[in-house]
Amino acid sequence: MIPFSVLDLSPILQGSDPAQSFRNTLDLAQHAEAWGYHRYWLAEHHNLPGVASSATAVVIGHVAGGTKSIRVGSGGIMLPNHAPLIIAEQFGTLASLYPGRIDLGLGRAPGTDQRTAHALRRDIMQAAENFPQDVLELQALLGPVRPNQVIRAVPGADTNVPIWILGSSLFGAELAAMLGLPFAFASHFAPAALMQALELYRSRFEPSAQLAKPYAMVGVGIYAADTDAEARRILTSAQQQFVNLRRGMPTPLLPPVDDMEALWSPMEKVGVERALSVAAVGAPATVERRLAQIIAETGADELMLTGQIYDHRARLRSFEIAAEVQTRLAKA
Repeated sequence: MIPFSVLDLSPILQGSDPAQSFRNTLDLAQHAEAWGYHRYWLAEHHNLPGVASSATAVVIGHVAGGTKSIRVGSGGIMLPNHAPLIIAEQFGTLASLYPGRIDLGLGRAPGTDQRTAHALRRDIMQAAENFPQDVLELQALLGPVRPNQVIRAVPGADTNVPIWILGSSLFGAELAAMLGLPFAFASHFAPAALMQALELYRSRFEPSAQLAKPYAMVGVGIYAADTDAEARRILTSAQQQFVNLRRGMPTPLLPPVDDMEALWSPMEKVGVERALSVAAVGAPATVERRLAQIIAETGADELMLTGQIYDHRARLRSFEIAAEVQTRLAKA
């Protein structure tokens, strides 16, 4: 059976603070490790009151230091926000502290609005255009030192941290294929081009020193509970978050509600349901059928599960159910 992994944005809950978010993140990571998840990734976002993982490398260190064997990494680092040398040093440090456990997923989007992107890096548009070149530069900095190399990542050089390309469009698929890198598609919030991107990636893949054949990870929302009704209820926190973000009014992660109809317009409902369509929502049997369907339809080599769930105990239970589903699917 294919591996299941976790993507975490360290959600900041209404009425709570980032310190509690980081405690919850580590607790979920420790449970995920015990339940047999393969990786635990953190995502870079900025100027969002509901996301605490903006200093992504720091949070990765927090999680790796509190776990023993699970791979920990970025899903992803938004490379246009950073100089490649800085990322090489950060992830070289992590790889030196936690050898064999660190992944470096890279994205081209800023992970924020344009004003904040400008505050992060003044030439953000040029940086985005340079993304392929920056990936190559980062690869070189993390690889073996070359003769007469003047600039080195210390630490970082020769750590060979595995690099992934993340994306929600055909651009990332094509770049990952050209460079011979594993590819993760953000279908948990932008599924429109999923199947086309997977086909493009697989058909154009060129083997590399890192990877001999295509390896595709598919992002999936996981909102599992002991009943279908409770699963639909815990999903409403993510639905509210999407609505508010699209209105330009991002908020901390809000408590679930019994009925969304009064909180969104018909057009917003269609947009949010489309964005969150690659998800497994329901009781264990419902989730099992849906995850099996997604695996069959996409041919994914790995699933990256994520869930913006307000109650931490409910969030733990959702990922526990998914781990139980994986065990059953493996035996099927």
